[in-house]
Amino acid sequence: MVGIVNATPDSFSNRGDRSTAGSIREVEEHISNGAGIIEVGGESNVTNRPAVTAEIEVERILPVVEAAVGLGATVSIDTYKPQVAAAALAAGAAIVNDISGTGEDGGQMIEVCAAAGAAMVVMHTEVPPKTQRWDEDLYPEGVTARQVEFFSDRLRRLAEAGIPAERVILDPGPDFGKTPRQTVESLRGVPRLLEFGCAVMLAVSRKDFVGAITHRRPSERASGTLGALAVGLDLGATVLRVHDVAGTVDFLKVRAALLGAEEVPADLRIEESIRREKPVG
Repeated sequence: MVGIVNATPDSFSNRGDRSTAGSIREVEEHISNGAGIIEVGGESNVTNRPAVTAEIEVERILPVVEAAVGLGATVSIDTYKPQVAAAALAAGAAIVNDISGTGEDGGQMIEVCAAAGAAMVVMHTEVPPKTQRWDEDLYPEGVTARQVEFFSDRLRRLAEAGIPAERVILDPGPDFGKTPRQTVESLRGVPRLLEFGCAVMLAVSRKDFVGAITHRRPSERASGTLGALAVGLDLGATVLRVHDVAGTVDFLKVRAALLGAEEVPADLRIEESIRREKPVG
């Protein structure tokens, strides 16, 4: 599971303490709650804010990356800037999540990752970072068909650079260049993407398509997020990128018990201390 840490003052999905100290506390909390990977981002993907320079982004993410590495976490850096990726990898990060889909400056980003032996998350997108496009005619052959073409090209380029498929995670790119309907279609296509032999990431946490379907603000999209995760897991995705690590772990525990993947001991009983809560007031 990937725990998201937005080391940026204008995150759309997290209204908590966005200082460096606050981000490091969030790293500690994610690790304590069971995250296997910490993903640090230094620029919000919201489209109503200008991009920041690579220097500012490095300044934001570096102490957080160093803290996460120091705590023993596997660290992913969420960036489309090669300079930022190089700084994070030098500080101990092991994965680069490139939301440009290795489009803009893609060749340089691939070179940076190949030289460092890093893994890559390659996201499908038809728009540059921090750009919104809702076009019902964008995928005349269907979203999944276009993604197959897109990922075929990207995986070929990565393999030529020395990055094999086992070091690549595919992200269908919910909301990026997609209407809610197109995002749903792309997630339904997860089984087709698995044919590439790569892990597939579910980056659905608090996304706009969840808000559009449920008519909920980002802070109110936890239930909708779990609904998307449940179906994505059923379709074969295995990497979960989430804001609420503790809640997702609880969801996975109950799901595993009901599916028979985890045994429920015959003598299991609920502790009295957590069985009930006192009425308010």
